[in-house]
Amino acid sequence: MTKGIISAIDVGTTKIATIVANVRSQDDIEVLGVGVVPSHGMHKGIVVNMDEAKEAIATSIQEAQKISGTRVDSVFVGVTGRHISSINNRGVVAIPRADRLVRSEDLNRVLAASRSVTVPEGKKLLHAIPRFYTLDGEERVKRPVGMHGTRLDVETHIITASVSSVQNLVKVIRSIGVQVEDLVLEPLASGEAVLTAQERESGIIMADVGGGTTDIAVFKDGDIYHTAIIPVAGYQITSDIAIGLGLPFHVAERMKKTYGNVTPGLDVGRETELTGIENGHAASYRELCDIVRSRMEELFELILLELPTTDYQRLAPCGLVLTGGTANLGGLVDLGKEHLHMPVRRGAPLGSGVYGITDILRDSAYSTTLGLVLWQARNREPSAWQQKRGGMFGGIAKLLRRLFHG
Repeated sequence: MTKGIISAIDVGTTKIATIVANVRSQDDIEVLGVGVVPSHGMHKGIVVNMDEAKEAIATSIQEAQKISGTRVDSVFVGVTGRHISSINNRGVVAIPRADRLVRSEDLNRVLAASRSVTVPEGKKLLHAIPRFYTLDGEERVKRPVGMHGTRLDVETHIITASVSSVQNLVKVIRSIGVQVEDLVLEPLASGEAVLTAQERESGIIMADVGGGTTDIAVFKDGDIYHTAIIPVAGYQITSDIAIGLGLPFHVAERMKKTYGNVTPGLDVGRETELTGIENGHAASYRELCDIVRSRMEELFELILLELPTTDYQRLAPCGLVLTGGTANLGGLVDLGKEHLHMPVRRGAPLGSGVYGITDILRDSAYSTTLGLVLWQARNREPSAWQQKRGGMFGGIAKLLRRLFHG
């Protein structure tokens, strides 16, 4: 696992959050500081204005440094966006030696075989995460090294990302004088913060509904099974409120956060007209809630369409966990249960073993922020630094070297 003081940045569409933490063990993490600022220059996980993004990220880092009293020289960075794609691929190798003993070099060979997939033009490997091994037909083997067999299979979850999108994000951060240690797909990080071990084992769908994207991760048998990014989230809800009610975007955003409820019928006593919001703007509470409810019902349908099977009960008997800032909408869990006919709960970060400056992190909007630290603390995948030193996975380290060193 990664130990010591580590920093990470969650670069979102609506906010940028930098976190600094002292990791002593995976169950002993002290949050030293968090710097949160409004996001600029980003849209749906993609850099659209490098100067604006640079200024916002620099401000977030400075805030985290000020609170933590620690200089941020390198960071782990969350990555999202529609350019992300994933598949599960299998690799197989023979164990040729007379003793039939599986060694670490056999793991390297079988993992390399599983990564031999056709990557579309303009995309590169981001993660290659072994889900489980099969040894001579015995499935669900977690650690085959030291065991005996003649044939070793592995199923690997492979995630690819757009080279240009990654390059632009890394370039912005490096221009501030901060090195990028590694890139982590954001729903993997969020899952670390909000899911239980039992949910991961039995089967769970997690949807991190942020400002610009909805990040989906399905966990099964204790490991990642499927990931997808939907370019629809809180921004689209706010936009529809602004258009539907004839309001400026910033007023619609404030109304959504303050009054948005997808089950307004249960909100007994709420006035029907919302007045005095800003500069005399007024709107119907019922119309506001109807817009929010319609958009969220559509988003639930999009989530289902992104799943690899329609047998949701078999895939994820534990149902759906909603997290991210938009998961704070009133009544959303109840709407999810009603619309999807499966268990639904809201996931907020922070569990045992995380302490320090954590008040802000108790909100679902910061699942990815804390999750980026937890991903490293639990060593779910070797970092780029470890890969450069000969670890099992060469993907992102090689990608970063190619992008910035020719």
